[in-house]
Amino acid sequence: MVDAHRTFVIVGAGLAGAKAAEALRSEGFRGRVILIGDERDHPYERPPLSKGYLQGKEERDSVFVHEPSWYARADIELHLGQPAVHLDRAARKVVLGDGTAVHYDKLLLATGAEPRRLDIPGTGLAGVHHLRRLSHAERLRGVLATLGRDNGHLLIAGAGWIGLEVAAAARGYGAEVTVVEPLATPLHAVLGPEIGRLFGDLHAENGVRFHFGARLTEIVGQDGMVLAVRTDDGEEHPAHAVLAAIGAAPRTALAEAAGLALVDREHGGGIAVDASLRTSDPDIHAAGDVAAAHHPLLGTRLRVEHWANALNGGPAAARAMLGQEVSYDRVPYFFSDQYDVGMEYSGYAPVGGYDQVLIRGDAARREFIAFWLSQGRVLAGMNVNVWDVTGHIQALIRSKAVVDREALADPSVPLASLVPGEGA
Repeated sequence: MVDAHRTFVIVGAGLAGAKAAEALRSEGFRGRVILIGDERDHPYERPPLSKGYLQGKEERDSVFVHEPSWYARADIELHLGQPAVHLDRAARKVVLGDGTAVHYDKLLLATGAEPRRLDIPGTGLAGVHHLRRLSHAERLRGVLATLGRDNGHLLIAGAGWIGLEVAAAARGYGAEVTVVEPLATPLHAVLGPEIGRLFGDLHAENGVRFHFGARLTEIVGQDGMVLAVRTDDGEEHPAHAVLAAIGAAPRTALAEAAGLALVDREHGGGIAVDASLRTSDPDIHAAGDVAAAHHPLLGTRLRVEHWANALNGGPAAARAMLGQEVSYDRVPYFFSDQYDVGMEYSGYAPVGGYDQVLIRGDAARREFIAFWLSQGRVLAGMNVNVWDVTGHIQALIRSKAVVDREALADPSVPLASLVPGEGA
């Protein structure tokens, strides 16, 4: 009961915050746990918002991290629908939008990220959408169904993961889809041109039209409704709805106003934290999309906007808040489902940071593993419609061993045999 008099506050009621609260209780913390979120919904997971729930294959209740009654049973105090508007580090208190001041002994910032906005005429029209929150997905799900029923046209700005997953969902409803992307291929900045092109082909085969090398300059409408979109190369595209999928920005305003160390946008942005997810204030940690952590394995500072980072980072921060030794070094991981293609990606291989992309399997049939290498070492791997290999891919990354490239490319050679210490 040594902790019974202490109060741990979590700002951000998403997956990272909810899993941190769960971890505090599972690790035996007996003090107050207060979870603050600016949405009225209980904490939920984000992948279904662009996948199963958006596609109409999953129900709304399936997205929540815990059933609502769990929080009372775990003695987690919820402040939902109340944004944190001020952090007073000297007084150790967080002030909410309604003026409530909440004291903390330890604080976790899990404020996440927000969608970047288009800065062009026409963004105030009713048919312009973003996808980050459950309320966004609810609205967009209805829009896609209507577009499909009425042979309507969705224009998507951005060919990143969200843009492509929504494109696949929209085609599932029967909507017409055009994607405008300033780079030369989809996912160019994430996967590079070689693999990005494969995803472009997948979507083209499913009826998606791409317009590469262009940016939106204006959304044209009448009576509040979207009619078309213009691009900087003089083209005009028909549209009845527009999705801005141009990335997300970490929500750092609270931390910045409180004087915590941040990372500049050119280096990914976010709240600077060490390997234990501790900020420049020893009583404040950060986790999830907002945290730019020093990664012990990769030897760089990294901000990861994916489900697995929130799932695992929240509990890691909770253990660090309890005084445990924590070195958060999980290999970055994410997954995507588009049409009949499922993939998992592990590692970190920014464009310019690798010297070879090696394919193991049949890329034409979309049953393969792609490896990104630098000087013969595996930096990242993506398995496409090939399963139960993530553990071996991550072990190769962790080993930092120079691999036999011919063996790595040969599907008949077990991946485990290429991992030092795992044997044949």
